Amino acid sequence: MTATDSTPTLTLADIQAAAERLRGEVIDTPCMPSRTLSALTGCEVFLKFENLQFTASFKERGALNKMAQLTAAERASGVLAVSAGNHAQGVAYHAQRMGIPATIVMPRFAPAVKVERTRGFGATVVLEGDTFDDARAHGLQLAQSRGLTLVHPYDDLAVIAGQGTIGLEMLAQQPSIDTLVVAIGGGGLISGVATAARALRPDIEVIGVQTERFPAAWNAQHGQSRESGQATIADGIAVKSPGALTVPLIKQRVDDIVLVSEDDIEQAILMLLEIEKTVVEGAGGVGLAALLKHGDRFKGRRVGLILCGGNIEPLVLAEIIERGMVKSGRLARLRFDVRDVPGALADVATLLGKLGANIDEVQHQRAFTSLSVERAQIEVVVQTRGVAHIEQILVAMRAQGYHAERIG
Repeated sequence: MTATDSTPTLTLADIQAAAERLRGEVIDTPCMPSRTLSALTGCEVFLKFENLQFTASFKERGALNKMAQLTAAERASGVLAVSAGNHAQGVAYHAQRMGIPATIVMPRFAPAVKVERTRGFGATVVLEGDTFDDARAHGLQLAQSRGLTLVHPYDDLAVIAGQGTIGLEMLAQQPSIDTLVVAIGGGGLISGVATAARALRPDIEVIGVQTERFPAAWNAQHGQSRESGQATIADGIAVKSPGALTVPLIKQRVDDIVLVSEDDIEQAILMLLEIEKTVVEGAGGVGLAALLKHGDRFKGRRVGLILCGGNIEPLVLAEIIERGMVKSGRLARLRFDVRDVPGALADVATLLGKLGANIDEVQHQRAFTSLSVERAQIEVVVQTRGVAHIEQILVAMRAQGYHAERIG
């Protein structure tokens, strides 16, 4: 495994050697077909459950492959990693197992669940900068000043080779896969997976996915210059600049890159939770998001998706579930105009109960409305069976003389 300034060289042999180093040290995660997602997307969907790794992310693979090749002196001095979270946990966990001191530099706004888990593996955590790129600049300086070996999250051939072992496993487990859809942040995962897949199956199609808010690799692939945003639910791939090593590998070995929106990612997270009973973070959902948004290009294909991480803040997941319920009509906000007399609120609640709506919240307004003084406004948040049920409720309430409407 060598690299020049212009052309990185990563071979199948490098990835197979990485697989030998990782054997028994990381989980050979299942790659399973999903009947329901296949029916919904019009293609055969196979899910690689990397969220089942001990640190709930594929990042363990590259981190361990890199650290397993350190000299005794490098191990004694310690390692440093810069990460938004998953790479941090992978480095910290395996460094602890190997007795290597680890320092992790993370952006100040990294998800708390990832920060605490990283500390839990015994690493020294340094929070610096508002973005990954800010944290990276500080981390490079810190590694140099302290004599620490940098374990880069993606721009290192040893790390890329470790991530590529996923490709070996997927094609061994599901040989019929003809398309791989892979999340891209810095590009380490897709570079490794594409290298393995192309070597084993030259005819396979490899499609990368980025969020619209951080389209750096998409820009490089398409010669565009779309600006990056400030934040995304897919924080694990919120990288403004892909790697110097990964960009050439992506251009050589990846067929195309597509973009997905925040709404697409939220929908994918919720579908995986409801259908597959598995929790993924934003980056882990972008593959399915791509199938949902760009369905026509995948029709009839046999598609492998990598659920690359499952470290999502519980409160964020709760919000996604609630927002998903609103979008599907299972949670609705309704407004009623009623006479301002004793018992009016009870009458509305009784009728909603008879119609099968379960009240979550209620607001009874007199002052903050434009209604006449003898009228009142009641707003309720109700659990329903869906959009059709909401319409049935509104029709029935209007039939009882109420002015009724759905809001929000």
